[in-house]
Amino acid sequence: MIGKIQRIPLRQVWRHEERDFSAWLCDNIDVLNEAIGLELAEPQRERAAGTFSVDLSGEDANGEAFIIENQLERSDHDHLGKLLTYAAAFNAKTAIWIVADPRPEHTSAVAWLNQCGATSFYLLRAEAIQIDDSKPALHLTRVIGPSDEIKAVGASKRETQVQHDAVRAFWHALLTAARETLPIHSNCSASSGNWVAASAGHRGMNFVYWIRRDSWKAGLEIYDDSAVWNKAAFDALLGHRQTIESDAGVSLDWERCEGQRGCKVTLSGDNGGYRSLEAAWPVIHCSMIEAMSRVSRAVVPHFRAVVSEANALEAAGRLTDDSIAGESSISSLSSDTLV
Repeated sequence: MIGKIQRIPLRQVWRHEERDFSAWLCDNIDVLNEAIGLELAEPQRERAAGTFSVDLSGEDANGEAFIIENQLERSDHDHLGKLLTYAAAFNAKTAIWIVADPRPEHTSAVAWLNQCGATSFYLLRAEAIQIDDSKPALHLTRVIGPSDEIKAVGASKRETQVQHDAVRAFWHALLTAARETLPIHSNCSASSGNWVAASAGHRGMNFVYWIRRDSWKAGLEIYDDSAVWNKAAFDALLGHRQTIESDAGVSLDWERCEGQRGCKVTLSGDNGGYRSLEAAWPVIHCSMIEAMSRVSRAVVPHFRAVVSEANALEAAGRLTDDSIAGESSISSLSSDTLV
């Protein structure tokens, strides 16, 4: 004969969280240990944390502190706040929140907490059950808890944030330095992306700084909505290569970028990038600004003629979309990745 599990309201078994449920759990901590696979021992009740008192606290088998917050109703913000307060007050390695009904938003919050630091957070659903006329028993279900995968996600997010902060700081310092000598990008703001662009005042012409971990690039990107027009403008500008490079005082990198929408005329350097020590940034910035200055002063005098020629070629239909390999394969200014 198989019995049937019945669920009983928690308050029918433990009328008061502190006097009844916490007291019972303190004496039956093995039930909790089995639910989460830890070895919590000799918990203490109502230890003070400032003007508050944590339901249960103690140490695990490794001597690390743990805290437990009990709630015999649906999870709420008040108890989540207490969980965080007690975890901080006791420098807990493990923080456990036992509730009757976990809200989805609190489940997400605990999952997020497990990504953020060294403390392991558990959210458990508590149910009182009995089989037929048996004595009631506590059934704990792990809703969310720590895992290697969650910790790895959190570490990756923190690493990404550190990278974004470094890139934003790098751009801020570059733009500040550039405004004094080359104000092309004076209206630009620092971002966490790997490029900063400013319009050159002509169709499809943009002056762009690119940055990577250990290298940089600066110069012109021809980037209009039409890949046909971009290639025509690039080819027209290439026709003035000898004059342009003479005015720049250096050989430039001419990138037609087959199969992509945009084209580039740039100078690059490998003397550092956003991952370089901040003390080295002024030298890197000086190199980037100098490169931008060389490219811009050399190509600007040709813009009017180049744009006019590209417009005429486009209007005359001397180039077709079919002549541009990979018209549908579009790479934008923001497509470069930080590597």
